[in-house]
Amino acid sequence: MVMSRLKTGHGAARRRFWLAMSGFVMALALLPFSYKVERRLETAVHIKGGESEKVDLELTQRFHSPYAHRLVLVITGIPDPDSAKGADALSFLTSSLRSVPGVSGAVSSLDWPDPLFTGNNGGALIIFGLDARDDAVDALVPQLRAKADWMEGQLKSQYPNIKLGITGEAPLNFDLRKVSADDVNHAEEKAMPVTLLLLLLAFGGLVAALLPLGVGLLSISMAMGAAALLSHYLHLSILVQNLATMLGLGLGIDYALLMVSRFREALAEGYDPGQAADIAAGQAGRTLIISATTVAIGFSALLTVPISELRSIGVAGLLVTALSVMLCTFILPWVLSLLGHRINAARVPLPAKRFKTPDSLCAPSARWARWGSIVTRRPWTALLIAGIPLLILASQTRRISPGLPDRHSLPAAAESVKALHTLEGMGRSGVVQSLRVIVELPPQSPPLSPAGWLAVSRLTKHFQSDPRAEEVLSLPTLTGMSDTPDAIDDVPEPIRKSFLRSDSQATLIELLPTATLSHNEQIRWVREVRSSDVAAISGVPGAVLRVGGVPALDADYDSVVKERLPKVIAGVVLGSLLALLIGLRSLFAAVKAILLNLLSVGASFGALVIVFQEGHGSRLFGLDGPTGSVFPIVPILSSAIVFGLSMDYEVFLVARVLEERRRGLSERSAVIEGLARTAGLITSAAAIMIAVFTAFTMGSFLVVQMLGFTLAVAVLIDATVVRMVVGPALLQLAGDWNWWPYGLHGVPVATCEKELVQ
Repeated sequence: MVMSRLKTGHGAARRRFWLAMSGFVMALALLPFSYKVERRLETAVHIKGGESEKVDLELTQRFHSPYAHRLVLVITGIPDPDSAKGADALSFLTSSLRSVPGVSGAVSSLDWPDPLFTGNNGGALIIFGLDARDDAVDALVPQLRAKADWMEGQLKSQYPNIKLGITGEAPLNFDLRKVSADDVNHAEEKAMPVTLLLLLLAFGGLVAALLPLGVGLLSISMAMGAAALLSHYLHLSILVQNLATMLGLGLGIDYALLMVSRFREALAEGYDPGQAADIAAGQAGRTLIISATTVAIGFSALLTVPISELRSIGVAGLLVTALSVMLCTFILPWVLSLLGHRINAARVPLPAKRFKTPDSLCAPSARWARWGSIVTRRPWTALLIAGIPLLILASQTRRISPGLPDRHSLPAAAESVKALHTLEGMGRSGVVQSLRVIVELPPQSPPLSPAGWLAVSRLTKHFQSDPRAEEVLSLPTLTGMSDTPDAIDDVPEPIRKSFLRSDSQATLIELLPTATLSHNEQIRWVREVRSSDVAAISGVPGAVLRVGGVPALDADYDSVVKERLPKVIAGVVLGSLLALLIGLRSLFAAVKAILLNLLSVGASFGALVIVFQEGHGSRLFGLDGPTGSVFPIVPILSSAIVFGLSMDYEVFLVARVLEERRRGLSERSAVIEGLARTAGLITSAAAIMIAVFTAFTMGSFLVVQMLGFTLAVAVLIDATVVRMVVGPALLQLAGDWNWWPYGLHGVPVATCEKELVQ
């Protein structure tokens, strides 16, 4: 018998060792690729099948336009460009830009006399293009900025007030990449000390506290390494950095917290370190997998959305979830078995005796037992007091306005954003935010034929009559609205190539919006242009148009999100319901969990509307007023993420109550006992999640601020009001119906209760 137990013990030890070595090999393979992963991630958004992306490709590949990737040099502090000195300065700047490798062309008022190149209140601008053959045009931004600094230095002695700034899609993308990386570093710096403090309070010892923190950091690095590898085959967004860090610190620590807690409990009950590690791996592992499955369902739903940003976040979420589970089930049990009772080393003296043996967050708490007794004694009262405010808050969701915020949407301190604001002050921001309309005419009426020229002229005049247009650029406007195409020969070839496709069957019309036109108004304009009757306006049957440019990309993004959001939510709800039905074998408990999650999501959206959209308390997040809208990405992301995170706490609580019912306790006693044993774990895990998410609200990337705020509020509401009041009250009211039809039969769900080791 003794020999048999020894063999069994040796077999378990070998299994733990080889699992751990497999985990370490995977970690060592991925970690080197995590170095400077932001260089592998994209700031550009790709929408599969999107019209705007098709237009961009056409301008690059079929028009061969040197200005397909267009940037703007914004110039202030020089004399009027029409003066001799101003012309000399412009000539120097233009020729210097053309000499930069990768610049495909540069044009100013010297090359083409148009008010477009001069600001309403002074200043000037030069439009220049980047070589479209370069796959990473934003990589040229540092070189261009260095050139701008040099040019400014050359002219500074002559014009002390000169200021040069570069803006456009590429520099904006470059700055967003840098801001994203900086925000991640700052959030980690803020979250780490708070997280460590919360873990110390939870465990009362430094060794036990450092393990979950290590798992969280390792899961982030491994996820970044895996993302760097996948970026060779997929379009992965820069938001992967933010989400992987946010979720790695949240999920990785959450799962490791459960595992370490179970291990310490088993040690306190007298098991040796090897047995305690196996018990923790078995019990916590099963609960962890149920929870991770619901999280994975949410992120998998994002993979169905044809937007690179959302798919990237789906990939990042799946990577972090899978790697956190792997670390907790492969490596952590082996580490715990080696540490043994040293897990309790480096004890931290605490001011109160809240954390006493058994050293486990799953140990029953007299304080939480008293709370459970209060809730279950008057469940209707508890339900009304807690539920009505949540319903009122959730009702604010109906006022949510998805769209691009007119203010604060870009980090104000970024160089490209400052240049864009200067351009807006000049009344020329439409150069960056133009609608690029490709008009394709039938073969018998090409743009340079009399009929085609007349058609393009009619379209140009139609767009010029729109008060939203600051200026319209087309082949006819380049010739002074000539009645015939003969004057096109006087237009410089680089400019002509930008407006006429190489096969001469299509032409470009650019609509520059007024500086006062908001992002959402630009999106509405795009949709109106796309739905216009081109044949009737142009007088040419068979004429078609396609709209690209930044506003068109925003319109495509908005349309896809609005179309897919209900499907994503439905997929997450149905997938989570199925996972809970399998895990709990109870229809009522599963449906209740879904409804409570929807309540948490709705309440967090209501808070988002009040704080960010309407501006009540927005100054706490560095904003000087309401945003007016909520990024469309925030609701769809929050729905997918919150469902998974909230389900963790539902599984912890309901599974424990079900366990107590199977042991023969009454419903009320089971609810009190389940709450007493899981409330400490839930509140500790939630506090860490909230600390991590809150750290991201302090950055300068508004979309990440909104997302971090929504997630923090959702977890706060879910782990306190919902799980500690509303959930227990509903369990008490439903009684045996909680476990219909098969909840009280079959194999018990893994909980904090110890199991016998065979």
